[in-house]
Amino acid sequence: MYIHEHKEWPSFSWNKELVGEKLNKVNKAVGYLMGRLSVIGFNDKMSAVVESISHDIIASSEIEGVELNNEQVRSSVARKLGVQLPNPTESSRYIDGVVEMALDATVNFNSPITHERLFGWHNCLFPTGWSGSTKIDVARYRSGEMKVISGMFGREKVHYVAPAPERIDEEMNRFLDWFNSDAHNGYVKSAIAHLWFVCLHPFDDGNGRIGRAIADMALSQAENSKMRFFSVSHQINKDKKQYYDILEKTQKGDCEITEWIIWYLDCLLRSVEQSDETLSKVLNKVIFWQTHAETVLSERQREVLNLYLDGYPGKLTAKNWAKRVKVSPDTAARDIKDLVEKSILIPQQGRVRDVFYGIRCSESILVIPMPEDV
Repeated sequence: MYIHEHKEWPSFSWNKELVGEKLNKVNKAVGYLMGRLSVIGFNDKMSAVVESISHDIIASSEIEGVELNNEQVRSSVARKLGVQLPNPTESSRYIDGVVEMALDATVNFNSPITHERLFGWHNCLFPTGWSGSTKIDVARYRSGEMKVISGMFGREKVHYVAPAPERIDEEMNRFLDWFNSDAHNGYVKSAIAHLWFVCLHPFDDGNGRIGRAIADMALSQAENSKMRFFSVSHQINKDKKQYYDILEKTQKGDCEITEWIIWYLDCLLRSVEQSDETLSKVLNKVIFWQTHAETVLSERQREVLNLYLDGYPGKLTAKNWAKRVKVSPDTAARDIKDLVEKSILIPQQGRVRDVFYGIRCSESILVIPMPEDV
């Protein structure tokens, strides 16, 4: 028996005490992250948003085996959010459509979800009417049965059977009424919305990506913010096997979904912690330029320092400096010597030949570029 066949469906229940304990940890982690964000300016926050949403879009597609061009996604997100990138990439119409769907869910989080809005999202994912080599119904709910199957032909394993197509309209009406209700908000709503939607599997394809967009929308509602600073999809993609295992287990159970909610909140917690690590780069850059606001630097020095503060791979050496900004080794050496004298670059100890340097952001923070060659 599948979850939607139980008489309690869709009256989900969970252990309030266990979930409450996990929620406290999530709220604390998110609060800490937002506290750190409060010290940086709007432009830096928007740069962090571009990275987070880009990672989310790319990961959500990767979960379903769809690979998107990273730079095209990043450029499309930045362009639609009005953020300038140093070297933007032209994006395809398809990627622009996928980005529009994700941004509509997060930026317009206060607008109710309607059938028409979902159909628009579906059309963004399948503008040609094809999923791979298969013709599918686009911008409307499925008309056939839906099974989640794996394995070779003749040895297939059925993981889940979704509700019959004749039930979909009624089931989706009930789901949308619940989601759009003012009585529901918070991180648990995101967990339930994700599960509920993928259990319905209302479309021929794209249910996972649309379900995760709905879950992200619930997260934006919980924080009352258009800015997303962490990516749950990115974390789910790292734990893809566990994701499918817990999803299948829950879909074959009853409507007591404590285990699913705990797993989802744990995933959310890890995504916040990962975002905090990424944010450290942004904060280091902000602190650096605040510390050296009055320091006299050339445009070339500023360019290279920004590159490495943004995570440019490879050692910061005179050789790589010269290569990156197309100057002579002697000029690069003079640039670096000047920065060493100003206590901005710190030669790394124990290196006799091909010295590389760390960047001092403040008295207590030292950013050392990755020790790989470019």
